[in-house]
Amino acid sequence: MIYYLDTSVLVAALTNETGTARIQHWLGEREPGELAISEWVATEFSAALSIKLRSGQISPDERATALAAFVRLSSESLSALSVSAAQFRAAARFADQHKLGLRAGDALHLAIAADHGATIATLDQRLAEAALALGVSALSP
Repeated sequence: MIYYLDTSVLVAALTNETGTARIQHWLGEREPGELAISEWVATEFSAALSIKLRSGQISPDERATALAAFVRLSSESLSALSVSAAQFRAAARFADQHKLGLRAGDALHLAIAADHGATIATLDQRLAEAALALGVSALSP
């Protein structure tokens, strides 16, 4: 099984949040090759850390440490799933379903996971519910 990690999982794993220990434990139990991200996750991860820095939730040093940990984790333990034009079109179709309340980035995560037959691992309950409504397997670690 492939778990496509939503940005929320990685932010929780690599910064100090209430679920950090639980997420780190869950990630540590995965087998090599089970965990995947896309380049979109890298973009969102950097943006999430910038928000945390601007809002005073983390210091510049904590941001640098988390970014370095993300780069190391990505290169050593995570597969990178490709993102295609077809997935962007699928994401648009997902976002068109306005009752699901999907943001563009979340729709793209779901399209990538669906196209690769992966289960999306997310801490975002709305995203998990939308995934199930769209027939995409979802898990909240």
